Amino acid sequence: MSRFDEVINRRNTNSLKWDMMEAIYQIEDASTILPMWVADMDFAAPEVVIKAIGERLNHAVLGYSIVDDSTTGSFVSWVKKRHDWTINKDWVLYHSGVVPAIASIVETFTKPQDKILITPPVYPPFSIVPTALDRGMEECVMVEKDGQYSLDFDAFEKSAAKEEVKLFILCNPHNPGGIVWSEDDLREMLRLCTKYNVLILADEIHADLMFDGHKHTPLAKIASEEDARIITCMAPTKTFNLAGVQIAMMIVSDDAMRSKLSENSASHGQMGPNTFAIAAMKAVYTEGEEWLAELLAYLSANMDLVIEKIPAAVPGINITKPQGTYLLWIDYRETGLEEQEVMERLLHTGKLALDPGSKYGESGRGFLRMNIACPRATLEDGIERFIKAFK
Repeated sequence: MSRFDEVINRRNTNSLKWDMMEAIYQIEDASTILPMWVADMDFAAPEVVIKAIGERLNHAVLGYSIVDDSTTGSFVSWVKKRHDWTINKDWVLYHSGVVPAIASIVETFTKPQDKILITPPVYPPFSIVPTALDRGMEECVMVEKDGQYSLDFDAFEKSAAKEEVKLFILCNPHNPGGIVWSEDDLREMLRLCTKYNVLILADEIHADLMFDGHKHTPLAKIASEEDARIITCMAPTKTFNLAGVQIAMMIVSDDAMRSKLSENSASHGQMGPNTFAIAAMKAVYTEGEEWLAELLAYLSANMDLVIEKIPAAVPGINITKPQGTYLLWIDYRETGLEEQEVMERLLHTGKLALDPGSKYGESGRGFLRMNIACPRATLEDGIERFIKAFK
């Protein structure tokens, strides 16, 4: 039995995923609905995290904390070993999460009415956060063919060339499309953004979640000095299921840019990670590799099971295995059903909560996002519910 087979009851634990469905889906009672929507895992945190937080708690004094050099060093060593990327520990700034980091970066390096370039269908906060900060959005919709996404670089250049476009938010690997961007594609993005003086924010939170031999390439790793206008966001929270402890890193090689981000943090009274986040981060980056290896094998098998079962049982459903992330992007366009009917069937007949594709932009309409990071028994239940909804 795998450690990931354990089913843990998360209802009534203040879980966003399990306890907020009534509000999210506008339904009266979600007590019988299975959530497979938001991207957190239904697995216990790694044992090394429980131990590290327990040891820190046993100290009993919970005063102000700092991130020591050994903790940052554990992250620096991790990205070198996992991604062959050499970074200086002085380049690392901390935040409570990647989404708050996005807000800080947008606020620091763009002005109201500037435009932010994104590539839909894509993670909703890429547009929600800039819009809330009174920035405009420039969309370069990705091209989909047979379940695989790519960028139309002619269209991308037209967008990047617009004077009001100041920042490009890259999702690498891509959520929800599951793409692990090739080095050639990354170099072309770099070339065009450098040509038109567009800053790049690279959200690489899913970097450690790679499958079937795919390798993550950090954008900043392949950038030369003249392309250094890149801010990379990473975190242990997606990899090790630690969203509740809230920590993320911004890797900024440029001294002036790093100084501006620090000034922005100070202006908002941000004081760095909490003491338990620091303990958890150091634990996973020094002792978490074995757990992650087991996790990746388990997630890959979960994906394979969904891809084997659902399309065979439901005509018109197509699923391509993602290269990265634990999120399946399910294509139901050939069923001929509209999104509203699909969501009603899922919620009321199948009793299953998935993300509607339009949440990721209009180009996502006709798709569903399914989070398969759960015990096998839960996944099998989800598969049965999905099939029931479409019968």
